[in-house]
Parts: sequence; structure tokens; C-alpha cells
Amino acid sequence: MGENSDGTNAPGVDWDALALSFDDEPDHGLRDADVRRAWAARLASWLPARPGDVLDLGCGTGSLSLLAAEQGHRVTGVDRSPAMVELARTKLAGRDAVFLTGDAAAPPVGEQRFDAVLVRHVLWTLPGPGRVLRHWRQLLRPAGRLVLVEGVWGSAAPVGIPAGRLLDLLGPLAGQARVERLSDDASLWGREVTDERYAVVVTYG
Repeated sequence: MGENSDGTNAPGVDWDALALSFDDEPDHGLRDADVRRAWAARLASWLPARPGDVLDLGCGTGSLSLLAAEQGHRVTGVDRSPAMVELARTKLAGRDAVFLTGDAAAPPVGEQRFDAVLVRHVLWTLPGPGRVLRHWRQLLRPAGRLVLVEGVWGSAAPVGIPAGRLLDLLGPLAGQARVERLSDDASLWGREVTDERYAVVVTYG
């Protein structure tokens, strides 16, 4: 859903209280044109080329949801914070998008299935990540894809999930996985970063 000052998604944070300032971080609000273009380009390469149904889990204020909608996709966003959800609804007013308050690990989408499940900086905070990934896989249509943006933050007491560990968790789910290193692309973050940031895209069918 969100990040603390070290770039990490901190469990136990009151995200409702932080919702109004959440977009102040360059990679949250995507207000800078260069940052926005960088994320739009990455998203276009990760999501299906044809317009489809995208589930954005831990969607925050909907910045990535908006990019996906602008690229023609129908978006369902889920976030635990009601305040974040309201901001996302406002941000995507008039778009083909629905936002729900709920748990990213068990999103309240019923029997609906998606062409892509998009998750940024959320998986590492959830207990039982292997189980969570299996559930997300079940939310995909047969030729769907998982788009997972994760990392490892901090040096003294690093937190997060390394790319190798995530690939191990994804192994039993089959599919074709590719890893993109994101740490070297300062335009995504609005500054130079030295920690491990990456995306894993898994395609099925």
C-alpha cells in the first residue's frame, strides 16, 4: 500500500492518517512528469498489450491504477485504508475503475477473474507469502500475468524480500517469470537509490 521514509511498506502504520500526504513521495503521486513517464513505460511493458481487467492490490491513492486506466485497462483497486480508497476513487473519477476496501491477501472480488494482478511493495509485509501468491494466481484468467514490484530496503536491519526468494516462492506456480532490476533507474524514484528494487512479471498460458 505505502512506504515509510526509508522506502518500505511499514506494517502497523496508520495509513488513513497518512493518506493526504501519501502522494508527496515522487513514486507515490507520480506528479513529476519524468517519474510519471517512467512508470507508464514500465507498466505498458508489464501489463497485457490488449486492454483487459487489472487488479491493483494495495493500490494506495491509485497512481498506478490511473496509469493502467489511461492505457485502456479496466481497473479494480483494493486497499485496506478507506481514506486511500476514497482518494483513489477521486483520482480516477469518470474512468473505468472500481475501488474496494479490503485485504490485499484476500481481496473482496468474489468470482471475478483478471488478466493481470498488479502488486507494488505489499507482498513482503504479508504473512505466508507463498500462500498469498497461490491465491493471487487463482485470481488470474488462464493467460493472465502477475506483476510484482518488490525490494529490500535498509542496510542496518534490511527489510523486504529479495528477488531470488520471490522466484523460489513463485516456482511451484509455474509460468514464465522474468526479473527487471529497477534500482538503476532513478527516474522511477525521483532520486538515485542504492537498495534492491525490482519487478517480477510472471506470464501464464
